[in-house]
Order: sequence, then C-alpha cells, then structure tokens
Amino acid sequence: MKRLLILLSLLSASLVQAQPADLDDLLRSIREVRATEQAAMREREARFLAERDQRQSRLQQAERALAETRAESERLRAEFDRLEAELAAGEAELTQRSGNLGELFGVVRQAAGDTQSQWQDSLLNLQFPERIARLEQLAQSRRIPTAEALENFWFMLQEDMTASGKVLRFEASVAALNGERSDVPVVAIGPFTALYDRDYLLYQSEGRQLLVAPRQPEGRGLARDFQEPRQELADLWVDPTRGNVLQQMQLTPTLMERVRQGGVVGYVILALGVLGLLLALGRLAWLQRTASMVDRQVADLDNLQDGNPLGRVLGVIGSNPKLEELETLELKLDEAILKETPALERWQGLIKLLAAVAPLLGLLGTVTGMIATFQAITLFGTGDPKLMAGGISQALVTTVLGLIVAIPLLFMHSLVAARSKALVQLLEQQSAGLIALHLGGEDRKGD
Repeated sequence: MKRLLILLSLLSASLVQAQPADLDDLLRSIREVRATEQAAMREREARFLAERDQRQSRLQQAERALAETRAESERLRAEFDRLEAELAAGEAELTQRSGNLGELFGVVRQAAGDTQSQWQDSLLNLQFPERIARLEQLAQSRRIPTAEALENFWFMLQEDMTASGKVLRFEASVAALNGERSDVPVVAIGPFTALYDRDYLLYQSEGRQLLVAPRQPEGRGLARDFQEPRQELADLWVDPTRGNVLQQMQLTPTLMERVRQGGVVGYVILALGVLGLLLALGRLAWLQRTASMVDRQVADLDNLQDGNPLGRVLGVIGSNPKLEELETLELKLDEAILKETPALERWQGLIKLLAAVAPLLGLLGTVTGMIATFQAITLFGTGDPKLMAGGISQALVTTVLGLIVAIPLLFMHSLVAARSKALVQLLEQQSAGLIALHLGGEDRKGD
C-alpha cells in the first residue's frame, strides 16, 4: 500500500513536470520510476542484512570474551584461595618455629619504635643520617629480624651512647636569621647543644637542618670562649633537655611582645602608670627638699625665712606677740597652716585616681579581649585555638598591666600622703610650741 502511494505521488509529480504528449511516454516514465525504486529497496535490504550479520558476529565475540573472563576469574579466585591457605600455613609454621622468640622479636620491634621516636629530634641525626630509616625499617618489619639486624640495632645504641659524651666540630649547613644558608664549622656538645660562633643553633627534624635561634639565651660570650682553642676547661650553658628549653624560649614572648598583646588599652594603662609614677617621684623630691628647709628653720627659729612653710607660718605672729591677742594669734596660725596645706598635698588626689583607674582599665581590656575571643569562636569555631589566642592574651595582659600599675601607685600615694601629713603636723607642732613659749614668757614677767 505504501509503495502504491509512493508510486502514485511520483507519477503525479512526473506528470506535472514532464506532461508527456501521449500514453506511451507516461508508461515509460512509470516503469523507470518503479525500476529506480526497486533498486533502492534492494540496496537498503542488502545493507540491513550486512549490518545484522556484523552485529551477530560482535555478539558472539563478546560472549566468547565474557566466558574467557569468567574462566580467568575462577582461576584467579582459586589461586587466591590457594595462596591464602599457603600464607596461613606459613604463618602457623613460623609461629611454631619461632616459639618463645616471637615475644622477644616483638619486644625488639617495640624498642626500635620507641628509640626512633626518641631520636627523631636528636641533634646526632646530623652525624648519623641513616639511623632513623634503619630503625623505622626494623620497627615496621613483619619478618623475624636476623642476628645481623639485632647486632646493628645494638651497635646504633652504643654509637648514640658514645656520641652523647663527645664534643665534636664539623661542617654543617646553617640558616642565618635573614634566611641565607652557608656551610660553617659547628660545635656540637653531644645531643644537647649546637654552637656557631657566639650563637646557639636550633635543630629542625623535618628538614634535618640547623637554624640560628632568633632568641639567644644569656651567656653568649661563654659560647664564643668555649669554641676558642684551649687546654683548660671552659664554662658553657648547656640545654640538658636536648633542645626543648631553647625551643620553648623561642615561643615565650618578650616583655614588649606581651605589652603589644594588650593593645590600645595596655598602652593607655602604661601611660597612666608612667604619669602617676613621675608625679609621685616629683612630689617626693619636692617634699624631701621642703622637709630639709623646714629642719633648717627649726634649728634657727630666731631667723625666720620666707623660703619654707614653717618660716611663713611663724612669720604671721611676729617676734613679740601680745598676750591679750592670743586667740587672734591662734587663728592667724591656723589660717597660715591652711594656706600651706594645699601646696603640701598637691597632686595626691590625682595619684590616687590613677591608682584606682588602672585596674578598671585592665577590666575593660579583659572584657574587650573576651569579646574578640567570642567573635573568633562564632566565625571559625573552636577547632583552631590559635584564632582565640589573641583575644585571650589581650584579656589577661591588660588585667596584669592594670594591677602592676595600681599596686605601686597605691604605695607611692601612701608614701607621699605620709610625708605631707608629717610636714603639716610639724607646722602645727611648731606653731603650738611657739605660742606656749611666748605665753610662758609673759607669765614669768607678770610674776
């Protein structure tokens, strides 16, 4: 039916295009179209049959490959089971043959692992660079160590023991503080300390290299003297912990670094502390000078001077006071003492205020530091403690700075107040004594 429709459509198209003159031309055209169509159909049929044969051939090849793969898998599985059985039998035979030696070899492997962890950061690795790898191989080996391996392990222990008691000089690559590396003569005191010139060196196990310690311990002159050629003994600071103390020294912040950890609040506390200390020292010096002048005036009351508080106070009553004006003289003396008192007590209130403000500022720094810590926890969590260290350091350092400033200022304020109070009492005592002296003189004259 489809072919008939196609034939009719082609026929109609040919009729429209060609428009033959008679029926013979029309029949000839139809035959040509039909022949062309039959040839195309036969070609498509042949191509389909060829493709079917090819697909059938590929399917057969895939089935043969699958069968071969399954057979190989079965063979390998059987081989694996056989080898696993042989391994189990071998391990059982090994356990049977080793007997009590198995426990001994386990102890040897454990000792090799412990020794490796102890020697990982040892300075002697520069002299014996292969021993860590040999210890690791012995510690991780699953085979029974041979007598030669045990002897080598014993020899490494003896080698380390011998080298720990020696002072050696050898060439090594050293990284300076600016990062430049150079081969220089290094003096090693066993596994404890390494020196170059007057600097102590740090050993880094990751790269097996020596670095100049950024923070040097005291006694660097001893290090240089120790390396000089000599016959007699020489003094030297040695780290008995095999470099741990020197490593911790690099992590310990200096005084200025601790002050910087306090931030702006810390600097404000220190500034107020310096101001209060200068005021207190200035007042003490002035009060000491004033007390010296008052003492000289006490020794010479007949010659009153205006350059000291006692001379000015006693000068208000004159040299010959009248007995009937005694109450007036007392009032004048009290007034004169009151005039001198503010000068003697000047700046004491400010010193006391600074002593009280310093701990409050320390508390302010503590609060701001904890706020920064909680912000870091909110943003980054608690996985990395270093992110919280800045806020905690500020909180603690500002508190310490506030107490360090407040305690001395309190003592200084007490000292300044005691000195000024002593001078005021001296003025009152001398004034009362002078009045009593004049009053006693008038009574004798009346008798």
